[in-house]
Amino acid sequence: MPPDIKTVEALVEIITREVLLAMVEQEGKQQTPVGETCVIEVASGVKVKTCFDNAGHVVSAGAERITSTLGVIPQEPSLAGMIDHTLLKPDATSDKIAQLCFEARKYHFASVCVNPTHVRLCADLLRGSDVKVCTVIGFPLGATSAEVKAFETRNALDNGATEIDMVINIGALKAGESELVAKDIRGVVETAHAAGALVKVIIETALLTDEEKVIACLLAKEAGADYVKTSTGFSGGGATVHDIALMRKTVGPTIGVKASGGIYTHEDAEALVAAGATRIGASAGVKIIQAGGPEAKSTAAPVASSKAY
Repeated sequence: MPPDIKTVEALVEIITREVLLAMVEQEGKQQTPVGETCVIEVASGVKVKTCFDNAGHVVSAGAERITSTLGVIPQEPSLAGMIDHTLLKPDATSDKIAQLCFEARKYHFASVCVNPTHVRLCADLLRGSDVKVCTVIGFPLGATSAEVKAFETRNALDNGATEIDMVINIGALKAGESELVAKDIRGVVETAHAAGALVKVIIETALLTDEEKVIACLLAKEAGADYVKTSTGFSGGGATVHDIALMRKTVGPTIGVKASGGIYTHEDAEALVAAGATRIGASAGVKIIQAGGPEAKSTAAPVASSKAY
């Protein structure tokens, strides 16, 4: 029986990536200063090199265009378990946050994603459940300093957050200041990982060129992020199949890709998952799951009343 063409293509892509990485890593070793460790990533014609000191802090980062390579799309389980049930509107009240938590427990969503002011309430309401508490840092502009983002992260963790969605310094990325972006991400990653929390890096795809998206993803990956994420939903554009496919191709199979912004239907979510998303950020989580048929049936223990939250 002839080999499956998709399997062959995937193997070629993996081999290409590994050969190219070996070549640039050899080059990088010859240029790495004493006392530093440098990591090199290659994707979609872009090479990003990030160097760390012995304490794990970013000391330099840079990007340059070379040639192209591809990644692999992993398979993921049920859709409900991939959804970050989201409410980030400025007028969200405690009652609305309580309803969000009630729905998240009922449908076994991956997390609730809320502004930092609501983290402690969510942590209390979701205690003992399988739903994580996710919050946003440097949101929605990404324009606060690295020190402020690290402080925000520590505060959110102290209040019970277990997942952190941070916005990169978008202006710095567009100005080619890769080192600043890498340090910005690394500071949040170090703070979050010390407490066992995940970090998702929002690159705000609507404001970037494809090459900038690739650079942002590679910087996030090298800085130790657990996910790259498309959007805040506050900059005039959301997740697209094109961007998810590009981000997955860039980071390969080792970290997550979160699609967020403008996802309202089951079909939207399924298309993004097929393109490589492993998390879906949506305020329409319940509608998405209910439209999926059998997945709408919750196995969660019944809750007497949402007023209990």
